[in-house]
Amino acid sequence: MCSRVCHDVISPVGAITNGLEVLADEEDPEMKAHAMELITKSAAQASAKLQFARLCFGAAGSAGAELDLQDAKSVAEGLMMGERATLSWEAPAANIGKDYVKLLLNMILIGVAAIPRGGDVVVTVDGDMAKPTLRVRSTGQAARVPEEAAKFLAGRDPDRFLDARAAQPYFTGLVARSLGLSIDARMEGENFVIEALFADGGADV
Repeated sequence: MCSRVCHDVISPVGAITNGLEVLADEEDPEMKAHAMELITKSAAQASAKLQFARLCFGAAGSAGAELDLQDAKSVAEGLMMGERATLSWEAPAANIGKDYVKLLLNMILIGVAAIPRGGDVVVTVDGDMAKPTLRVRSTGQAARVPEEAAKFLAGRDPDRFLDARAAQPYFTGLVARSLGLSIDARMEGENFVIEALFADGGADV
């Protein structure tokens, strides 16, 4: 998971370093303005990725804590600013358990990975907020179930090596099962869907 976070932030941090070098060496006002724009944009991107990772992978508060879905939307929107995909958020203004938010954000990462050429990621939270149904639908050219999600979302057998790319979908499955939810990633026609719900039905789907 550390490798995943480092991978996500190294690009904007590197861009900040490049921008600072330009500011130190350049005399041209236009180049300095361009460098400052690069630094500002890259700093915002790095901050957004770290805020997302904090909720997605971190403890995010004490046991039993709840988080506002609008806060989850905000950090997801920050992440998507650096992606080819756009985000559509279909969830009520409500508080839900922090681990449901953690699961939902991890599902969004898998949804983004399912459309490497870009498209639209639709996030849905419905049903009883104490036992919500979480769904991410990805629409885009060449949408497919990510290989690592297909192999590791349901767990792993001893013969499967868990590398940095596989750790995130494996972790997603662990979080879902710790909450008592079943989780499934599949294609529905040309759209990718990842869904987590309670076995007793949760919401009507």
